[in-house]
Amino acid sequence: MKTIKGPAIFLAQFADDKAPFNNLKNICEYMADLGYKGVQIPSWDPRMIDLKKAAESKTYADEIAGTVEDAGLVITELSTHLQGQLVAVHPAYNELFDGFAPAELKGDLKGKTEWATQQLMYAAKASNNLGLTAHATFSGALMWHTVYPWPQRPAGLVDTGFTELARRWTPILDEFDRQGVDVCYELHPGEDLHDGVTFEMFLDKVNGHKRANILYDPSHFVLQCLDYVQFIDFYHDRIKMFHVKDAEFNPTGKQGVYGGFQGWVERAGRFRSLGDGQVDFGAIFSKLSQYDFDGWAVLEWECAIKHPEQGAAEGAPFIDAHIIRVTEKAFDDFAGSGADEDFNKKVLGI
Repeated sequence: MKTIKGPAIFLAQFADDKAPFNNLKNICEYMADLGYKGVQIPSWDPRMIDLKKAAESKTYADEIAGTVEDAGLVITELSTHLQGQLVAVHPAYNELFDGFAPAELKGDLKGKTEWATQQLMYAAKASNNLGLTAHATFSGALMWHTVYPWPQRPAGLVDTGFTELARRWTPILDEFDRQGVDVCYELHPGEDLHDGVTFEMFLDKVNGHKRANILYDPSHFVLQCLDYVQFIDFYHDRIKMFHVKDAEFNPTGKQGVYGGFQGWVERAGRFRSLGDGQVDFGAIFSKLSQYDFDGWAVLEWECAIKHPEQGAAEGAPFIDAHIIRVTEKAFDDFAGSGADEDFNKKVLGI
């Protein structure tokens, strides 16, 4: 078995124009002081990284890695959550996602998809230049508006949707394969890939592509009332990344999974700082360790109540306390009787 690496932290929710969150050097030094050992970098944020430059210049990629290392940290992965979202967008959501792409692409659905696809290609090469082996992203969504359909979905709609999603992602997966990097989809409501069944349907359409993998985040499964521990039993071979994020689901006689159009504080399901929600992280860390998860435990901090700086400060010791130093021997070795085939036969009466 392998010991999970960590603690690490996703920088997306902390990047800001105010120091110390306004550039990679400052934010890394801040996180190192809190006890983090790694950072996951949002590739869309120019305060953190120039993705195109990291793809085209090994020298620049080395400089980025050096900035992180000077703070006593390592880069765990890059993320293209925003760009991945734009690989597949239903026209009804076109304007809502304008803020995810350059201003000149405002309202241009086709242009945003082409830009996003190129961004993922850059991310594959940049990850290689940085010596990374996994990458975080979203799948995007063509079918989310039909997730709870009324009227019923037309026959064949889901199959057509996954066929198109696979068509858009296959060249990207192929490029990541050439670069030796796994694409890890965060299974997330709002995405066509949001649970195990949808991941399996996509995997079938990409012919079991070895680079199509999973970013495991239990918080999104709590909000779907999905068994997030058993999920690991089913998909551990494809889980290559891990977001440590807490959540709670408290349904009432007035609202449940869909939240009644309420803000985050008023919803039955909401994200929380580590330890403030309902996720059984002891079971998760045990299960991942059991299956030899060879990656990082990365805090993705989101909370409707707590201040982010408090969440970050509490997150490092929380993760550190849950990382299991896996054993190298059986606990009852002291009572072993050694290996002797003749003795074994005698014990069995043969």
